[in-house]
Amino acid sequence: MCRVFIGLTLLAMLIKPAMLEAQNAAASAPSIRYTVRFPDPASHYASVEAVVPAGGRSSVELFMAVWTPGSYLVREFARNVEGVRATDAAGHPLAVEKSRKNRWRVETGGAAEIHFSYRLYCREMSVRTNWVEDKFALLNGAATFVSLVGGLKLQHDVRLELPAAWKSSITAMPDAPDGAAHHYLAPDYDTLVDSPILLGNPAVHRFDVDGIPHLLVDEGEAGVFDGARAAADVEKLVRAYRQMWGALPYSGRYVFLNLLVETGGGLEHRNSVCMMASRFATRTRRAYLSWLDLASHEYFHAWNIKRLRPVELGPFDYENETPTRSLWIAEGFTDYYGSLALRRTGLASEAEYVGSETPPAAWSLSGMIGTVQSAPGRLEQSLEEASYDAWIKFYRPDENSANSSISYYTKGALVGWLLDARVRKATAGKKSLDDVMRLAFARFSGERGFTTEAFKQLAAEVAGVPLGEFFRQNVEAAGELDYNEALDWFGLRFRPAAAAASNGNGGKKANLGILTKVDSGRLVVTRVPRATAAFAAGLAVDDEIVAIDDFRVRAEQFAQRLENYHAGDKVTLLVARRDQMMRLNVTLGEEAGGWQLEVRPDASAEQKKRLEAWTGK
Repeated sequence: MCRVFIGLTLLAMLIKPAMLEAQNAAASAPSIRYTVRFPDPASHYASVEAVVPAGGRSSVELFMAVWTPGSYLVREFARNVEGVRATDAAGHPLAVEKSRKNRWRVETGGAAEIHFSYRLYCREMSVRTNWVEDKFALLNGAATFVSLVGGLKLQHDVRLELPAAWKSSITAMPDAPDGAAHHYLAPDYDTLVDSPILLGNPAVHRFDVDGIPHLLVDEGEAGVFDGARAAADVEKLVRAYRQMWGALPYSGRYVFLNLLVETGGGLEHRNSVCMMASRFATRTRRAYLSWLDLASHEYFHAWNIKRLRPVELGPFDYENETPTRSLWIAEGFTDYYGSLALRRTGLASEAEYVGSETPPAAWSLSGMIGTVQSAPGRLEQSLEEASYDAWIKFYRPDENSANSSISYYTKGALVGWLLDARVRKATAGKKSLDDVMRLAFARFSGERGFTTEAFKQLAAEVAGVPLGEFFRQNVEAAGELDYNEALDWFGLRFRPAAAAASNGNGGKKANLGILTKVDSGRLVVTRVPRATAAFAAGLAVDDEIVAIDDFRVRAEQFAQRLENYHAGDKVTLLVARRDQMMRLNVTLGEEAGGWQLEVRPDASAEQKKRLEAWTGK
């Protein structure tokens, strides 16, 4: 006992000077120092001052990122910057010129450092942008902080001055060495961008895994969202992923920022996630499982994309698009595991995960298959093309998107499932996609990154069989997915057509295939997918449907009116197009369906064993 005490004491004597030396070195290293204030948060403005080392140069150039990693669209964050001003250390004004849409050149007069200040309008409620109000603020690094051109490796020091009513600031950014409240020190610009900050008075729920603190930070619980239950279930997900991968990929705190603001979305970061949801998400099982699926997906990114990434996504070019053909791996496989983990942890039942309940959840296997099979764009765009075009298509959908494109999330998830089954079958159940992901992490994570071809070759290496044709058919070319091998391996089937497909009058339910909205009492067409009765008849987006067979149909009666017809019936639609009346002859189609999975009633003992091995239950 005494020897242990003496040993620990000597160790502490050795470590403490080393720690102090490291802290002093960090404090004295060149850095950009920010102070963020909120003089009137109700106005949705933040005030930012950056002290930037100039090194005696006659001028320096500052920039603001135009996009943020994980969200592949140029968003022009500089559009929210106002009131730019620059001075030297003594407060003397310096000339500032806008040199590019997101850059400012400052004439320093030979100063060692400059003070660059600006106001920032923060009223876009999304996981990518900034929001400031009297109750709380969310700051995202790319949308908030200017930095020095050529200075991405500098330390970025952040001090926050909170309004009196706010008590907390929470981020995964490392605490500054001085230990002061609301003071953080990012070792580089990448860390600054990758560490969103929530300020206000959120509820914080903590759990530890491998001695590492994990925080579920809920803004807006309002006595409705069950934060304690959610934190306990998120801990199950963290432990399940830790078991799958073999270790946690981080050593500092991990933060789940969960803003309950009645909208949706999620964005991954290196040591945190930012999510938005409804405060009522824990009130119904269906909504709660959807929220858990979001948390599961974003957390899986701690491995897949934040550390195991396509080679094109690092080092980041924050001022230009960086397309990659590998988002079907980075996002699609993450989607696959995000929902599979709900089953592996027991948070979702077998029926819920497979999607044999009616209607199946969007995150279930049945839900994902139905989404892909109902998108005509699956026949037009390959997964690699969908990945590469994310910058110009995925985040800018229009009424024709379903006809011309496919989601690299959803189809990528299904390809992950099919690849999982292929690897399991080729190795007689000895290997799986889990092994592919672990080997990819060991081989490509960190600074290396992977190419699409390298990942495909690694998958074939694990499977022990060629996979060229698998990837050509499912990833490189547009077209249908073949589910038969996976269904047979796991003992699943598509549920046989049920009587529900009938309209109750001895015929199959009629369907136009369109999506509509109610606009001031008018029934307006919003989408016309290809290969539908409406598309064949020439119905167009923004047409107003007035009557069927010259009988007036009101918006709220449309679905009920179609119940009076069978698939194959010929009708005439009276529509108004740009205020001109016209008639369109339509042959009604059949109600879509047939993509709901269930476990085969006659599944063999071997198939049941494979199903259990796959879902971990």
